[in-house]
Amino acid sequence: MCRLFGMTASPRRVTATFWLLDAVDSLDHQSEKNPDGTGLGTFDTQGRPVVEKQPLAAYTDRQFATEAKHRESATFLAHVRHASTGARTVNNTHPFTQNGRIFAHNGVIEDLPRLDEQLGPYRALVQGDTDSERFFALITQHIDAHGGDITAGITDATRWIADQLPIFAINLILTTATELWALRYPDTHELYMLKREAGEHLRHAGSAGTVRVHSADSAATPTVVIASEPMDTDPGWRRMSPGELLHIHPDLHMDSSPILDRPPAHPLSLSDLSAEAAASQLTR
Repeated sequence: MCRLFGMTASPRRVTATFWLLDAVDSLDHQSEKNPDGTGLGTFDTQGRPVVEKQPLAAYTDRQFATEAKHRESATFLAHVRHASTGARTVNNTHPFTQNGRIFAHNGVIEDLPRLDEQLGPYRALVQGDTDSERFFALITQHIDAHGGDITAGITDATRWIADQLPIFAINLILTTATELWALRYPDTHELYMLKREAGEHLRHAGSAGTVRVHSADSAATPTVVIASEPMDTDPGWRRMSPGELLHIHPDLHMDSSPILDRPPAHPLSLSDLSAEAAASQLTR
């Protein structure tokens, strides 16, 4: 399945080194289990989003996927894609940017014509073919409807999708230059959070060679990490509850809200998905 990773040290900018795939060996077995794209989102000193991403359709761009990326930001968002909707292209590779925000998603949403209809003019924000970027556009639509309130926008967009569309999962991370939001819904895929106090270097590594990160700056700066899986043996990892929306403020204060306390109106199982979509949702 896709791997999500988010981190914030806000308001401090910190330097972190990312490897979106741990080693060349991670791509050696050219099968449906291989990642289809990798991406990293950060913000520059002016608060502008910077997204670096690459599809791995031919399994040839190993250097991009495995090279160390030294980046400075207050918030970070990394994603390893296993394609469920849309071709293996740059436009379909996460993360996505809209209105100065960065977004990535893990899951499957179906009935995209219905979603396009709901988006109306916001459909123009979508540059690729994925359900994920459409989901982001719906969130942007609702953020605008709430006068820029991101929490309200995520809440309303998520509830609409849960009530109206067939879904398998809609786990997400959304970042601005100083804030981070994370949602787990429903209970299909796990999502974890860890608050790290200052005092030790940050070293995290995901399973199957995906998303490894190191930061010496974290020895002097508290951080909050969101990930699809616990990435070390720290006992502080907490599994988010289904329907929980986590908002991490610029001072690392956290709000947690149960925005959905019911299952999806039209839940999908693996057997309902296409072979490619089902393969993308399996734990690697």
